[in-house]
Amino acid sequence: MASPDILIIGGGIAGLSAAAALSRHARVAVLEAEEQIGFHSSGRSATMVHYALGDRLVRALTLASRPFFGDPPENFREAPLGRRTPVLVHARDDEKEALDRLDAEISLFAKLEQLDAAGVHGLCPLLKEDAHYGIADLDGLRLDPHALLQGNLRELRANGGELHLGARISQVERQGDAWTIVSEKGERFSAPILVNAAGSWADAVAELAGVAKLGLEPKRRTIVTFDAPAGTDLDHLPFTKTIGDELYFGAESGRLFASPMDEVPSEPCDAQPDEYEVALAAYRMEERTTVEVRQVHSKWAGLRTFTRDRHPAVGFAADAEGFFWLAGQGGFGLQTSPAVAAITVSLIAGDPWPVADVSSEELAPGRFASQHA
Repeated sequence: MASPDILIIGGGIAGLSAAAALSRHARVAVLEAEEQIGFHSSGRSATMVHYALGDRLVRALTLASRPFFGDPPENFREAPLGRRTPVLVHARDDEKEALDRLDAEISLFAKLEQLDAAGVHGLCPLLKEDAHYGIADLDGLRLDPHALLQGNLRELRANGGELHLGARISQVERQGDAWTIVSEKGERFSAPILVNAAGSWADAVAELAGVAKLGLEPKRRTIVTFDAPAGTDLDHLPFTKTIGDELYFGAESGRLFASPMDEVPSEPCDAQPDEYEVALAAYRMEERTTVEVRQVHSKWAGLRTFTRDRHPAVGFAADAEGFFWLAGQGGFGLQTSPAVAAITVSLIAGDPWPVADVSSEELAPGRFASQHA
């Protein structure tokens, strides 16, 4: 039986970033059900670092994570973690008030440029003429999820930690002062602390362990790619988003990508794109831009898992000794992973609290557990 100090279920960005950080303090093993890391969510994300996502808490976690991406530890420097990409949020006349509110909220965290119609179309020539207003974060960052995942894995292994792929669990039980896990292959693992970073399956893991569920809500998001109009300068195209949660698009491997920002309730699964959302992405792209989507070249979907208040659950369960929740990152898991990993280390290993503008109470899983016992 493998007996580390900490077992982490889930090899997405939440589990791996926490594992890398915790491995500096303890012996850590990560159990991932699939045969590759980041399979269901982390590897299927548009992976921007931007402040138009979420609320104050999400923005504070993003801001606290940003220095890591600019100056990462040695084991993360094999490949760049991202590249500078402006973020543009645009609005029509009837959306100006909503844009002003968002501007006021984001300005607390990032320096923004306020744009008129000429500025909007100068930054993104693909938008239709009715895009009269915009705010731009010229310091936006497009993350490379593969580089970030692999950097965390290198850090974990450099510190003696382990990753077990294809380790889909079948039993979870507290025995004495340790959690014992049995995989479907019959592998056995035991540790005093169990970190539940299983993404859309986190409630299922809790149920196996006899721990009260949080009522997590997996939701499907769809992305499609297609050709850009001839002459489009893809190298300087911003990540572009409507003021409402209607559409975002940007450059992707010599083409354009777009998402209708769908949030379709789903069971935990290997999410596949639905033809309605694929068509909706093309429709909204043509409604908001001058681009004609003649052919969808590729399409994919991933699951983004939310708590009821859309804040992550990070902390020990109130009803089970040594059971630690690390779940509900929604669509911001990659861009907040350094800060959330540091918070995890603080709560488990006792490091100083790393994010002054976020409290442990705001993240505590106990705010949900009693409602879903």
